[in-house]
Amino acid sequence: MGSSNFERPSKEMISEFAKLPTANISDALDYHKIPGGCRGLKPLGVRAKLCGPAFTARYIPVKGKTAGVGDYIDEVQEGDVVVIDNGGRTYCTVWGDLLTLVAVRNKINGTIIDGVCRDVDRILDLDYPMYTRGRFMVTGKDRAELTEVCEKVTICDVQVDPGDIVCGDSSGIVVVPLSRAAEVLEQAKRVDAAESAIEEKIANGSSLIEARKQFKYEELNRPPEEGDK
Repeated sequence: MGSSNFERPSKEMISEFAKLPTANISDALDYHKIPGGCRGLKPLGVRAKLCGPAFTARYIPVKGKTAGVGDYIDEVQEGDVVVIDNGGRTYCTVWGDLLTLVAVRNKINGTIIDGVCRDVDRILDLDYPMYTRGRFMVTGKDRAELTEVCEKVTICDVQVDPGDIVCGDSSGIVVVPLSRAAEVLEQAKRVDAAESAIEEKIANGSSLIEARKQFKYEELNRPPEEGDK
């Protein structure tokens, strides 16, 4: 098990990423050739938003008695996002209402699960940001064992290290490696600014082709060596 005192991004950086839609962050990741989109994860609510450093946990399937499978929650810091690698398994849950209650009380910013959760009514009542592959009521007790905390995990084929920046909105989840966060943020801001300018041009009567060409929209998510010079 790793230490919960891993390096985290600054609150200022998290605040800047939180202002951006995941689509623009994804374009910035493409620009830097970094895989980050977690395909298959959806928010439980109609609208959802989260952003914060990843606090990781990993489960494996077992047959036999297991205990304390959610005790890691007491180590999660305010503002973290719990990232659970359950291997995409949908036959048992690794998150329920007790974990939700602690997470809300401790001001955790949300949870993503490569798997499923239960006690969905409580999650929705408390407006807790939750992204999963679905929902199912069968317990993970004696079916899933917690094997790693605060170590590298894999979510939907995307590697996540503790402290990586996890962002989510109604379009889904993206993961930004902490080691590349500054350059990804810079490019995501460029994408966001260009799209805002294009929207303004369209509102003022410009064609989409003209607006995109003026602000070089097609180059914003292409790696520099592949983009038009």
